[in-house]
Amino acid sequence: MGSRIVSFTFVLLCLQATYGFYLPGLVPHSYCPKETTECKNKIYMYVNRLTSAESVIPYDYSSFDFCEAPEGTGQKGISENLGQVLFGERIHTSPYQFSFDKNETCVKVCTKSYKMSNTEDKKKVEFLKYGMLFSYENHWIVDNMPVAWCYKTSVGQQYCSTGFPIGCFVDKQGRQKDACQMDPKTFIDPQTFYVFNHVDIKIRYHSGKAKDWVGARLVRVTVDPRSYKDDKCSGAPLGILKDNKDDVTIPYTYSVYFIPDDKIEWASRWDYVLDSLPNTNIQWFSIMNSLVIVLFLSGMVAMIMIRSLHKDIARYNQTESQDEAQEEFGWKLVHGDVFRSPKKPMLLAVLNGVGIQIYVMVFVTLIFACLGFLSPANRGALGTTSVVLFVCLGILSGYASARFYKTFGGERWKTNVMMTSFLVSGTIFLVFFFMNLILWGAGSSAAIPFFTLVAVLALWFGISVPLTFIGAYFGYKKRPIEHPVRTNQIPRQIPPQLIYTQPLSCIVMGGILPFGCIFIQLFFILHSIWSHQLYYMFGFLFLVAIILVITCSETAVLLCYFHLASEDYRWWWRSFLTSGFTAVYFFLYAMHFYVTKLAIEGVTSAILYFGYTLIMTIMIFLFCGTIGFIACFWFVSKIYSVVKVD
Repeated sequence: MGSRIVSFTFVLLCLQATYGFYLPGLVPHSYCPKETTECKNKIYMYVNRLTSAESVIPYDYSSFDFCEAPEGTGQKGISENLGQVLFGERIHTSPYQFSFDKNETCVKVCTKSYKMSNTEDKKKVEFLKYGMLFSYENHWIVDNMPVAWCYKTSVGQQYCSTGFPIGCFVDKQGRQKDACQMDPKTFIDPQTFYVFNHVDIKIRYHSGKAKDWVGARLVRVTVDPRSYKDDKCSGAPLGILKDNKDDVTIPYTYSVYFIPDDKIEWASRWDYVLDSLPNTNIQWFSIMNSLVIVLFLSGMVAMIMIRSLHKDIARYNQTESQDEAQEEFGWKLVHGDVFRSPKKPMLLAVLNGVGIQIYVMVFVTLIFACLGFLSPANRGALGTTSVVLFVCLGILSGYASARFYKTFGGERWKTNVMMTSFLVSGTIFLVFFFMNLILWGAGSSAAIPFFTLVAVLALWFGISVPLTFIGAYFGYKKRPIEHPVRTNQIPRQIPPQLIYTQPLSCIVMGGILPFGCIFIQLFFILHSIWSHQLYYMFGFLFLVAIILVITCSETAVLLCYFHLASEDYRWWWRSFLTSGFTAVYFFLYAMHFYVTKLAIEGVTSAILYFGYTLIMTIMIFLFCGTIGFIACFWFVSKIYSVVKVD
């Protein structure tokens, strides 16, 4: 009970950390009207990949033939870290640069002209129309802060998005998509694409007059995209007919306005974006729903432990103390077979070894995220931390796999360590590589460059595999885990089982409760991934992860007791699959989410969606399965260590 209180207190601290502060991931920059040694004058804009809620395939900024940054501007680029590259972020310099506190109106950036008689120009125009048709959005960055597009939704609420559309398509009925936010009075042409070739940029800054720093710090950047036919930044919008055959000229312009605002602190400058994300009241409802399930399971387990199990142990030990030998019954009857090695012991040992690796990686990453080190401002830190931890924790998977395999009586230690190193990691890499081939073929920015793939392979073969071998070496040097009872040479016959104690029925039922604890949180995670929204509620995620661990453990222990009481000693694989089946429900939910919540179109996007979902399913399967296995291993060892057997 005390440990649960300590854990709950730590979670509350994590939640407080999540809402109270974040570590921005960079040193604050000060800006002044004139360049000095203490503050800068030039403000540079960076552009990231373009994404769409209707397509899984992101594209690089240059793919749409927008204005490029001229050479010799003095603007330094941003080098992506491993997490950014793996998750498809591509940050480049842009032609947009400003002088601090200098308002500018209708500044011409460049003009793009396309002759429809030219094949290359026609392809560029068609691809631009494709981007508008599928609602692709720009993602710009200023001072490591997303340039937000704020608008009112259909219900009148203010919403700030970290991306803004490149244009708007009006269908034959004269309807536009909600994300367009164009005034219907400004256009009348159906079957027309309207390019947002002008942006009004508003930069709010906090002056340092009453602070211990010189100059000003940027606290908010918003953009308002517009469409103008000429470079005067006024008049009719720039429309391109769906079946356009005329030459196209697109002038790109911008206006920038600086607004002092000392009410917004630099440390809370992301709040206006984060406040637009899903309501935390729903998150608390999810937590309370999960806690009810945990309390119900805890009550069931407590009833078994205190009443049934305690009574069984007392009765078994009383029988042993009597002079007359009585026939054994219940779960004690299978004491000579309960620790018999399972079928395919090597595979079970490997899956549990990698599962422990994933388990530690998840919780260490979540702890760092709760403390603010992996905030959205620290771009790519979450992905980089997860990958590096997974690689470095190969020593744990090697040790655990070898220890379990030796306990199962296995002797092919070379095959075991090779499978631990390559079975799961190789499967995930092959799926990931197949997805990457599709992205390469589509010309997507999410396609991993060749040298990055080489770097990933170097991490795998150069660090993870050697660490796995080192862990396996120490695992094999240890003695096998001692069982409290001896195993009979001849296996006992298992009596016919009822339908609710048969393996398949219990496995299917076992994953329902753990999934019920996490499915609301899964909605926010999937929405964040596939709708390209920020995810920062790591305190809630940490708490849900703890609830998931408790639920998987208690469900596996509960069903394991029922199986043993019905004289079925085959608990090794069943304990793993009972909790691991949660991943199957996750995959089914992901299918439901794809059909009902996403507007993704195209076979390629569907293949990519389910390919990446398969990778997540494998990780969840190993994570939950290992929890159930270890919980049952501890439970079975504990109950058979307190009864007297011959």
